[in-house]
Amino acid sequence: MRLQIPLLIILVMGLFTIVTAFIPAGPVADLNQTFRNWYIGIITFFIFLGTLNLVRVNGEKIRGKRRDWPYSIIMIASLAIMLFAGFYKGRASMDEGQPFMYLYFNVQFPLEATMYSLLAFFVTSASFRAFRARNKQAAVLLVAAVIIMLGRVPVGSLIWKGFPDVTEWIMQFPNAAAKRGIRLGIDLGLISMALRMILGIERSYMQ
Repeated sequence: MRLQIPLLIILVMGLFTIVTAFIPAGPVADLNQTFRNWYIGIITFFIFLGTLNLVRVNGEKIRGKRRDWPYSIIMIASLAIMLFAGFYKGRASMDEGQPFMYLYFNVQFPLEATMYSLLAFFVTSASFRAFRARNKQAAVLLVAAVIIMLGRVPVGSLIWKGFPDVTEWIMQFPNAAAKRGIRLGIDLGLISMALRMILGIERSYMQ
């Protein structure tokens, strides 16, 4: 029963989700909204469990003084401060004077901006390695990248007024076609995985 019941739940819920796509009204829609509310509650509970597990793992790291354990102290302290700020006056208000929003805009937001600015250097180095014309495909990628970069900056139109138009054509046609192909492949993969789970073929989530 420990195996059959989860498989039955996946089967019923998967088929019901498919039905709601074709009958988006009436009792089916109401029941679907009820399931969505349950889903939100379950996800909230999982977030709570994840937070407890995060504290447990970092607590063990601090006790054992493993590698980079001082960062675990900072993480747990930051978590406690944000929890206290959230429970103290809540985060319903977007007023920057509230403790939670003050910490968000003056601590977390600048840290996120710093992280993304550092990622720009990694992207630049990766682009430099990828844009080496080692073969025909890499040469096409290099030429297209140069044209797009020149079409996106003011100096490009000073060199040749046609760069912005060529850039727009590349983005609307070759680039859009490639993105649609990738998204189509991803969607087909998701559909096949969903069918495998509904039919009980894929059971790795039960391990």
